[in-house]
Amino acid sequence: MIPKQQQSVWVFQDEPNPTKVEWYTTICLPVVFEEIRKNNRQRRIILHQDNASCHTSAETTLFLECQKIELTGHPPYSPDLALNDFYLFPIVKNKLRGQRFSNREEVIIAFNMHVLKIS
Repeated sequence: MIPKQQQSVWVFQDEPNPTKVEWYTTICLPVVFEEIRKNNRQRRIILHQDNASCHTSAETTLFLECQKIELTGHPPYSPDLALNDFYLFPIVKNKLRGQRFSNREEVIIAFNMHVLKIS
């Protein structure tokens, strides 16, 4: 089970707290896909994600289909463990805890800085 602090979503002070599915399909994925497609709009994207409810919801599935995103399957013999969920993200979240950022770019820079320090 993932500790409660890891299930929280970061938002700016002037933003309402979105549901996880809403945040995933309207904020997170569009930003990621736009960055991937910056240099090649026709680029094929294959996404690997765990089976969290926000990843498997009907809203997310419909969004991915509309964006023409392919999903990789999970091998039936493999547990659904994402190393980033258990190692990388908790470390970075602890480093960023309590900091205030005035815009998304500052958050991305701070996140990248901490990720690159991890060997």
